[in-house]
Amino acid sequence: MKKAFFLLIVLLPGAVYSQSAAEVVKLKQLQDHINRETSNIKVINFWATWCGPCVKEMPLFEKLGAERKDVEVTLVSLDLDLNPKPEVVHRFVERKKLKSKVLILDEKDPNSWINQIEKNWSGAIPATIIINGKTGQRKFVEKELHEGDLEKLIAEIL
Repeated sequence: MKKAFFLLIVLLPGAVYSQSAAEVVKLKQLQDHINRETSNIKVINFWATWCGPCVKEMPLFEKLGAERKDVEVTLVSLDLDLNPKPEVVHRFVERKKLKSKVLILDEKDPNSWINQIEKNWSGAIPATIIINGKTGQRKFVEKELHEGDLEKLIAEIL
């Protein structure tokens, strides 16, 4: 009994964290998230664990989310397209100690949904959409971002 209780106490927090580390969503849920009304600025980054430039720019999104209370950062993993195991993303989120909201898009054929997210998107990642929640004005970039880029992009939609 003591051993079972110990295992429950030791293992449960990690299990709970893993499950809440990233939510698997379908296209409709992602669209609802993107189009949700808010008074904040929404920064939505599309990435994958296997994408070097995506991982390299991730600290910029984490820093932005930590420093600006008027910004909501969402990191949308596209890993399930190539690897149908969300555990890969869960482990990545835990290892990198990501604080931003992480969604895992569960859609297999990018050509069927990319234009529904952003009509100018070729499908390359990293890609980022910045939305002014008050006006609906949007800015889309399809490249690796560097220090200062996010603030410049946000300024363009204010």
